[in-house]
Amino acid sequence: MSLPTVALVGAGVIGRHHGLVLSQLRDRLHLVAVADPEIERAERLAAERGGRAYPSLTEALRAENVDVVVVCTPTGRHGQVSIEALAAGKHVIVEKPAEVSVGRTDEMIVAQRQAGTLVTVISQHRFDPATERVLAAIERGELGRLTSGIAAIDWWRGQSYYDSGDWRGTWELDGGGALMNQGVHTVDLLVAALGRPVEVFAYTATLAHQRIEVEDVAAAVVRFVSGALGVLHATTSAYPGLSARLQVHGDRGSAVIDNDELAFLHTTPAGADPQEMLMGGTRSVAQASDATASSNPGQLSDAHRRQYLNFLGALAGTEKLRVDLETNRQSVGVITGAYESARTGRPVTLS
Repeated sequence: MSLPTVALVGAGVIGRHHGLVLSQLRDRLHLVAVADPEIERAERLAAERGGRAYPSLTEALRAENVDVVVVCTPTGRHGQVSIEALAAGKHVIVEKPAEVSVGRTDEMIVAQRQAGTLVTVISQHRFDPATERVLAAIERGELGRLTSGIAAIDWWRGQSYYDSGDWRGTWELDGGGALMNQGVHTVDLLVAALGRPVEVFAYTATLAHQRIEVEDVAAAVVRFVSGALGVLHATTSAYPGLSARLQVHGDRGSAVIDNDELAFLHTTPAGADPQEMLMGGTRSVAQASDATASSNPGQLSDAHRRQYLNFLGALAGTEKLRVDLETNRQSVGVITGAYESARTGRPVTLS
């Protein structure tokens, strides 16, 4: 039986990372094309990972038999490339976020439904062992009623980062700054833990960088359908750069994931009563004794690989696709809602 064939679109930093993942899965997927308008980049990546180089997806589809298109272009071009692939009847793996707005994401959803093929949006941190353990505890009710959560992305990006590409730091192609580009994964985890968001209020600012249109710091409060409240803090202005951190709190337990590692987990099993006392400053991670082995933030390809394996399982009909366009739409909605709130000074209701 022949392997599914793949065209990789976008040969920049993230495209090279997907090329690595595809090489790790060469016994499951066959890379036949690499497309990039800078043909030299496509040629270098194709020489390293396989396939032929093309200046566009259109030309790659014309020349090659392709089953799956992997989209690694700047965010503002995700929809255009994905919809072209879907119109040709291809399955799609698209980097995060799906698009720069809910409206454009909805256009992708319509195209996917018309095509009847699979689309997954890279949300690899949902596949981290730490995340899977926390979400499983929530599903079992071991954190009780969820009351609040905190998503903090305290990173640094030098001016050279934004100057390295004319699309970086633009609304059209980056879709936003610290919250959309760097913070989307942690926002996605907050949504995965707390459920459907219904309202957001935010402030944003550009304080440490020049020549960018977007924010380098954002602070927001999110209300979820369950009544739980979430706090978002995202910045690329926290020199020299700290961690991405998720905290989830309930009336029977709490969890903390720091830089993909399970830093704290305290749960109350079903049928047991939580200790009823004044508590605070708890430092023990006894219930997360294997936390340090939960994941390795230096091995990003492993998390991507695990999502690819889920996609292949869904393609084979052996498992459910865990992250689709509708899933990612909620995170995009929180972020674009935060931008609208910062612009208007008012809370924004999320559809």
